[in-house]
Amino acid sequence: MSKLAIEGGKPVRDELLHAGFHGSSEIDQKEIDAVMQVLQGKTLFRFLAESAGHSWAKEVEDWYCEQVGCAYGLAVSSGTNALISALYGVDAGPGDEVIIPAYTYVATAAAVIAAGAVPVIAEVDASLNLDPDDLESKITPHTRAVVPVHMRGVPARMNEIMAVANKYELLVVEDVAQSNGGVYQGQPLGSLGHVGCFSFQQYKVITAGEGGMVVTDDRKVYDRARMQHDAAARFWEAGDDDEGNPLYDFVLSGENYRISELAAALVWAQRERLGPILERCRAVKRRAVEGLAGIEGITLQDVPDPEGDCGITLTFFLANPELAKQFSGALRAENIHCGTVHDKQIPDRHIYSYWPYMMSGLADDRRAPWKSPWYHGDVKGYSPDQCPRSLDYLSRAIMIFIDQTFTLQDADLIVEAVDKVARALL
Repeated sequence: MSKLAIEGGKPVRDELLHAGFHGSSEIDQKEIDAVMQVLQGKTLFRFLAESAGHSWAKEVEDWYCEQVGCAYGLAVSSGTNALISALYGVDAGPGDEVIIPAYTYVATAAAVIAAGAVPVIAEVDASLNLDPDDLESKITPHTRAVVPVHMRGVPARMNEIMAVANKYELLVVEDVAQSNGGVYQGQPLGSLGHVGCFSFQQYKVITAGEGGMVVTDDRKVYDRARMQHDAAARFWEAGDDDEGNPLYDFVLSGENYRISELAAALVWAQRERLGPILERCRAVKRRAVEGLAGIEGITLQDVPDPEGDCGITLTFFLANPELAKQFSGALRAENIHCGTVHDKQIPDRHIYSYWPYMMSGLADDRRAPWKSPWYHGDVKGYSPDQCPRSLDYLSRAIMIFIDQTFTLQDADLIVEAVDKVARALL
């Protein structure tokens, strides 16, 4: 047995294997040309661009509708604003509860609060996504919607989630921020629920630094989302449709979540990056998973649809948190960059117990929907230990990030390093 590098042995890899950004690392003249075209045209506001005959924002919306297979697309200024607009779209608001998973970026909870609804936190399962059984257990007469989040490129159990949602007549807002381009049983993520939300923030698969997208097949959901994303959207239009009927039977005050032409042009230029990036990441993960499958003492993450997985993370579980910390330290010494998902060393805002607005007890009473006179449910506050099964999974999980620069040889070295550490420690 080879001596572990952490004990002075030779590491499996000479240099650290460390994933970087996906979309932004691919930026070249194509993105530069797209941005320069906007600057040279001196029309940075999308609605001026549309009146001039061409808008990058409209191009991106049309492309997403085609890719995801939805009738309506709405480009916005961030993934968080996509979620807020979508929640307004499904009319989730004061007095309502919205169920979200315990493992997701804090923005998911913040969007629910921004819409005026009460976040209800449900456990995740071995996929590290929303547990359909716990989802059902959290439903009350006040539940309006559920937000399944496809975390770290891995699709959630949408068949089971949709079955629960349909049984209780809940609206489903898919958070696809971290899984752009993913698929579940042949259907693009974002198209399985009533509305889907995407992000183009720096850490996402394709990026404009910031930006987001809402997609839906429901015209009323789209109209409500559009009014929320633009305080003046309703007022630029004629009063009636082609048949003389009023365009809307509602009006929202809205805010300003509009995307700029500069950001939209970047997304448009990056669109051709999405497929190749995911193809390379999936190939590397597939190779690594095949090699890791026979290693005793580790349990691979349960991926509900391996073919639809984006392939941007590789996760496995150890028997207990202490062993996971020891194992990840030894693996890093072998020059395979990794980390435990939850070991209390940093306040990871992807884990519910580190959402300060909800966990600190310092929430402003006037802006905490669970304290609102509109709300008559049972949620009175939140506790860092309220989802113990999620914390158990997360504390035993070791995650390796994958980018498009990894090779199949890198995948083999990951397997070799995990096997080496497992033989020594397990």
